[in-house]
Amino acid sequence: MHVLDLYCRGLTSREGSFQYDPEFIELQYEAAWRAGKWDFSLLYPQTHSTSMQHVKNNNYHENLHGCLRALHEGDCNGFHGKLKDAKKELVLSISRASEESTEFIYSAVVKLQILYHLGLVWDLRWTTSSHESMHGYPVKQMACADPVTPTMEQFSWLNKDWISITTQTQFHMNLLEPLVAFRRVLLQILGCEQCTMQHLLQSASLLRKGSKFSHAAASLHEFKFLCAKSDGGQSVPDWLGRIEEAKILHAQGRHEVAISLANYILQNYQLKEEASDIYRVIGKWLAETRSSNSRTILDKYLKPAVSLAKNPSSEISKRLVDRQSQTWFHLAHYADALFKSYEERLSSSEWQAAMRLRKHKTKELEVLIKRYKSSKKGEQSDYSLKIQELQKQLTMDKEEAEKLQVDRDNFLKLALEGYQRCLQIGDKYDVRVVFRQVSMWFNLASQKDVIDNMLSTISEVQSYKFVPLVYQIASRLGSSRDESGSNSFQSALVSLLRKMAIDHPYHTILQLLALANGDRIKDNQRSRNSFVVDIDKKVAAEHLLQDVSHHHGPMIRQMKQLVDIYIKLAELETRREDTNKRVALPREIRSVKQLELVPVVTATIPVDRSCQYNEGSFPSFRGLSDSVTVMNGINAPKVVECFGSDGRKYKQLAKSGNDDLRQDAKIENMLS
Repeated sequence: MHVLDLYCRGLTSREGSFQYDPEFIELQYEAAWRAGKWDFSLLYPQTHSTSMQHVKNNNYHENLHGCLRALHEGDCNGFHGKLKDAKKELVLSISRASEESTEFIYSAVVKLQILYHLGLVWDLRWTTSSHESMHGYPVKQMACADPVTPTMEQFSWLNKDWISITTQTQFHMNLLEPLVAFRRVLLQILGCEQCTMQHLLQSASLLRKGSKFSHAAASLHEFKFLCAKSDGGQSVPDWLGRIEEAKILHAQGRHEVAISLANYILQNYQLKEEASDIYRVIGKWLAETRSSNSRTILDKYLKPAVSLAKNPSSEISKRLVDRQSQTWFHLAHYADALFKSYEERLSSSEWQAAMRLRKHKTKELEVLIKRYKSSKKGEQSDYSLKIQELQKQLTMDKEEAEKLQVDRDNFLKLALEGYQRCLQIGDKYDVRVVFRQVSMWFNLASQKDVIDNMLSTISEVQSYKFVPLVYQIASRLGSSRDESGSNSFQSALVSLLRKMAIDHPYHTILQLLALANGDRIKDNQRSRNSFVVDIDKKVAAEHLLQDVSHHHGPMIRQMKQLVDIYIKLAELETRREDTNKRVALPREIRSVKQLELVPVVTATIPVDRSCQYNEGSFPSFRGLSDSVTVMNGINAPKVVECFGSDGRKYKQLAKSGNDDLRQDAKIENMLS
C-alpha cells in the first residue's frame, strides 16, 4: 500500500495528468478499501464536472469505501447515505446500458449484491438509537460506543448467500474476485477471526480453481499469518492451509513439490478420517503424472483413501457423502483406465504377433521332443539343451500372459465395484458413471464379473439413475447380436428394465412400446421388403410389457391407445396438393378425447426419485385438434396440435417412412 500510495502521489504531482481523472480516482479508492485503509483521502479537492456524471458507476468504489469506513467507525448517517447513493448510481447505470453489454450488466449485478450484503451487516456490528426533535422526527442516529462481534449463528445466513453467489458465478473470476475481496474486508471489520480464516481458505480454493494463482497464494499467506498469530488456538487447523498450498503448487505444474508436501502432511500431522482426502489427492496426482507404478498408486494411496472414507455411523453429512463418492470415483476411474490399457495391449498387433510366435515355439518344442526320443545318445544332449531353453521361454510367456489376464480381470472387478459404490453413495457423478458402467455391461456381457455386478447394481442402486439411458438399454433387449449368447445377461437386462418400468413408467414404457411395434409397417410403404425386423427384440419387449402390466395395467392400455393414434396419424395418406394446407383428421383419431393416465408425449416430465407420479404431476392427453397441416417433404410430415390437461396446446410433428426425425434440422422452426 505504501508503494502504491507513493506511485499515485507521483502521478498526481504532474499538473494536467491525473488530478481529475475519474477512472484513476476510482482505482485509488478501490485499492484503499481492498487494503483496509480507512484514513485515505485524495490529495486534491475532488470536483465533478458534468461530463463525469455520465460515466457508468463513476463513484462506486468511492461510495463503497465510504460505507466500509462508516461501518468500521460507527457513522450511521454516513453509512446509509453512501449506501443509498451507490445503489442509486448502479440502478441508473443499468437502465442506461445497452442490451448487448451483458458483461457490464453482470458486473453491476455483482456490485449490487455487494451493497446488499453490506446493508445487512450494520445491525450485526452496531446498535443505533434515534434522538427525536420536538416535532417527533428523528434528527440523527448515533452508534453505541463499542462495536459488537457477531456470533457464528448470526453469520450462518450470510454464509448461505455467499454459497449461492459462488455457485451462480460458476468460477467466472472477473465477477467472483471482487466478491471474494469484499467479503474478506467485511469479515475483518466485523472482527470474526474464525470466519475470516474459513473465508481465506475457501477463497484460496476458489481462486485456484479459477486459475488466479497469485490471488490464491495471497489468501493462503494471510491464512498462515492468522494461524501463526493464534499460536495453535485457531478453530481451523493449519494443515488445511498446507494441503491447499500443495494443490496450488500442483495447479502451477510443480507436481513433485506438491506430492512431497502432501506426503509430509500425512507423516507429520495427526489426521483421522481427514487423511482420506490427502491419500485420494496424492493417488490422483500420481496417476495424472504417471510418476509411480500402478500397484503403488492403488495399494498405497487410492485403496487406503477408500477404507478411511468409510463411516460406520448412521448419520452421514452431505460433505462426507460427497467425499466418499469422490474417493470411490477416483479409485474406479483409475482402475478403469488400467483395465482399458490392458485391453488395448491384449488386442494389439504386437501381442497377437507374440501369441503366434508362442504357438510356433510350442510346435517346435513338440518336434524337438520327438527327435530327442528317436535320436542316439550322442545327439540327445544337444536336443536336451534346446528343449530346456524352449520350455523356459514358453513358461515365461505363459506366466506373462496369465499375469496380464489376472491383472486385467482384477482391474475390471475393481472398476465395476467402485462405480457401483459411487452410484450407491451419492449423486455427484451419476450421469458420467452410469454411461461408463452401462457401456462396460454391454461390451463385456459374456464375463461373469460383469453380470454379477449388473445384478448387484440393479438390486442396490436406485432406478432413476438409469433413466437417461433407457433407450440405449431397451435397444439391447432380446438382441441376438450378443456374442456371449448369455441368458444370464439378458435376464439381468430384463430385471433392470422391469424395475425402471415399474418405478418410472412415463420414462420407460413408450420405449418398450416402440420395440413391441417394431414389425408394424404400412402396406403401401416404399421399399417395404428392405426393413429388417428383430423379432427377438419385439417378443422380449412384449413379454416385459405383459409382466409390467400387473403393476400399471390401465396406464399401459391407455399408452397403447395413444401410440396407435400417432401411428395412424403418421401413416395418414395425403395428396401433393394438400401441401401447406390443413387436412381434417379421420373420426377414429379425433374420437379419442381424454387419456387421463397418459402424459402429453412432448411434455417434459421430471424424474421423481421417490417414484411418486401422482395425478397433476404431469399434463395428461386431452385429444388432438380436428385437422393437421401437411408440410413439404418426401414423407409428408404433419403438424398437429395436442391439448394438455394444463390448458396448453403442444405442437407436434408426425411422419412415417424411412426418415429419421432426429435428422430433420427444420423441426424446431416448423413447430415454433
